[in-house]
Amino acid sequence: MMATTDLSRLYDTAPDTTAFRKRRKRLVRLTEEAISRYAMVSKPGARWLVCLSGGKDSYTLLTLLMDLKAQGRLDVDLVAANLDQAQPGFPTEVLPHYLEGLGLAHRIDRRDTYSTVIEKTAPGQTLCTLCSRLRRGHLYRMAREEGCDAIALGHHADDILETFFLNLFHGGRLEAMSPNLMNDEGDVQVVRPLTLVREADIVRFAEDMAYPIIPCTLCGSQDGMARQTMKAMIASWDLAHPGRSDTILRALGTIRPSHLLDDSHFDFSSFSCEPKSNK
Repeated sequence: MMATTDLSRLYDTAPDTTAFRKRRKRLVRLTEEAISRYAMVSKPGARWLVCLSGGKDSYTLLTLLMDLKAQGRLDVDLVAANLDQAQPGFPTEVLPHYLEGLGLAHRIDRRDTYSTVIEKTAPGQTLCTLCSRLRRGHLYRMAREEGCDAIALGHHADDILETFFLNLFHGGRLEAMSPNLMNDEGDVQVVRPLTLVREADIVRFAEDMAYPIIPCTLCGSQDGMARQTMKAMIASWDLAHPGRSDTILRALGTIRPSHLLDDSHFDFSSFSCEPKSNK
């Protein structure tokens, strides 16, 4: 278990306010709830590779997992990891300095996926898909090399909503992001402990924590990307109808296969439409 002094170090720059303490408590609770509800811990003493990009989501993920572990509410060993993808201007010293300050085991791996993405992507196309696929492959490799059972990613509830609508509008299927899945090889779990956490809370938490944010400059400005369109659509709905996105999130966890059209998930021939006998 992480010592209390390390937890104090984790929050030493955070504001000493009631608002921050309430937000921290809520985010820790929601993270613990997601880990429990979706059975993310495969065994006692499991080992997780916590994947850091240098963005607000992954910093928040690491903080909340360390918080839970320090309180004895998460029986998992944590290894922080960053894949330096050789993006021009990437500040290589930021993450090592931050992690060393926390006294946390970590690993920084440099692999030039940037050149591959630029070479393989046609002009005008989004770079994110190939970049993500290459990054995920290296994270699986790092997890195996570190003896980790799972990689923990910083995707939050808004990412899940956006993915749902992307698949609905562009993929013709009802699919979002799984909070807990196994990779194709069957040897590394992928867990998303921030599944129940909204992005707006993460933004405010990250501001309070004053994380040394590293912006993703690989894709440049791609405001026309489909995901950005989904994000704007959801934001407009919430502006006009507060709470709508929370309702949709609840719907993703309340599915009735018999009221959808997929006969591979519901056996429509298993019941009879014949009227019941009065005998």
